[in-house]
Amino acid sequence: MIPIGTAVPSRYPPIITWVLIATNCIVFLFQQSLSPAELNEFINQFALIPARYVDVFADGGRGLEAADFLPFVTMMFLHAGWLHLIFNMWTLWLFGPTIEDRLGHGRYAVFYFCCGVAAALAHAVFNATSTVPALGASGAIAGVLGCYMGLFPFARVIVLVPILFLPLFFEIPAIIFIGLWFLIQIFQGIAELLTSSSGAGVAWWAHIGGFIVGLVLVPFIQRPAQKYRAYYADEGILGFNTQGR
Repeated sequence: MIPIGTAVPSRYPPIITWVLIATNCIVFLFQQSLSPAELNEFINQFALIPARYVDVFADGGRGLEAADFLPFVTMMFLHAGWLHLIFNMWTLWLFGPTIEDRLGHGRYAVFYFCCGVAAALAHAVFNATSTVPALGASGAIAGVLGCYMGLFPFARVIVLVPILFLPLFFEIPAIIFIGLWFLIQIFQGIAELLTSSSGAGVAWWAHIGGFIVGLVLVPFIQRPAQKYRAYYADEGILGFNTQGR
């Protein structure tokens, strides 16, 4: 299932979402401009490599400097390829504006980075010995999905299901679409733990960690009602009410 639209109306321009998408694209274009050797050095410096922290943390964290934690943030602006970038930015473009609209620009920015860092920490914990660089915005975006499901569980998500050469379109509740996605992350994450994988594949536990933090934070980060006028009944997107149903 490929999400192609959401039904919850927004009132304010998604400035932070635009900035995040632009930043990710600029960083990726910079990556593309590097030679293979330069790119490898760049990834090793700014992507998250969990194995680097195992011995240090076992020694009580001695020897660590603030700069050593930079990859927990910078990893969420790196991508492994065009498809990786496009899929992440498309998902952020679909779901991010609604969350930014409800939280406000400042809260949304802090929320996004909290989810991204939580995703990086979850990946490091469950892949502590991995020497494979982890990168991508999907952990932070998973937090956005978790928040969306918490705020609008029954809002309709419009999805495309290609059957051979025939595109079929469906409207399904967010709790089903995002819930199925999360279950897949859980199953894949557990399967990875039960195998001898080196962690070279998808960062499943980063998705899980980001999603859980995004969902848990919902009650604490909503914009106060007095700062966001409730929608009138006729202000929904055509065919849907103001809750996207």
